[in-house]
Amino acid sequence: MLHIPRLLLLPLLAIALLAGCLDDSSTAPAVSTSTKSVPSFPSDPGEFVSTIDNPYLNFRIGRVFHYRAETEAGIETNVVTVTRQAKTILGVPVTVVHDEVFLDGVLTEDTFDWFAQDQDGNVWYFGEATVDVPTGDTAGSWEAGVGGAMPGIIMLAEPEVGMKYQQEDAPTVAEDLARVSGLDETVAVQLGTYTGCLKTTESNGLEPGSKEFKFYAPDVGLLLIVEDGGKGARVELTGIEH
Repeated sequence: MLHIPRLLLLPLLAIALLAGCLDDSSTAPAVSTSTKSVPSFPSDPGEFVSTIDNPYLNFRIGRVFHYRAETEAGIETNVVTVTRQAKTILGVPVTVVHDEVFLDGVLTEDTFDWFAQDQDGNVWYFGEATVDVPTGDTAGSWEAGVGGAMPGIIMLAEPEVGMKYQQEDAPTVAEDLARVSGLDETVAVQLGTYTGCLKTTESNGLEPGSKEFKFYAPDVGLLLIVEDGGKGARVELTGIEH
């Protein structure tokens, strides 16, 4: 298990670098809005591959990602593990990713997410089994093919600024949406400063007005989440085990 050190204060340079990133410039992108069509879900399970190697979401089996955030409730940490578990949904063998959330070292949320990549490199989200540990509540769990739910896109193979796509497509249960807001962002986190990052702006169809920003570095993955439209907690990548 990788040790997660205390979050260091960002130097002024890093703050300056991030200042422009946290504005929602996606509402009026500097680059022309894309006219590229969002991919449709492949109808043939044979159009999927066995690995997930999209540069922005490299879920190679065995990788472990560590995240940390300072919240009003305490220090929240995430451990995201790409497992070897086997599961098939809609005829597609999916990659099972275990996401554990801890508050001050105590497990509070336990989730298994299901992903698969098509031949073109798009990564599809097939659902999740999640539980709020203190209460046992499983609200938010869904599976493609059950109750009208369908896979959503979690990462595009060829993102362009302005592209909008459905990430979670489970009516009344999970309806997350995303928009590509930038392709050349500079992001500073505890591990260092990364250039050429993808920025997405995400919202929840069940919570009007909700918004968060996510930043992905090529060949690294998810670097940073800024909640509440830039006003909330910063969830930073603090380490990767390969």
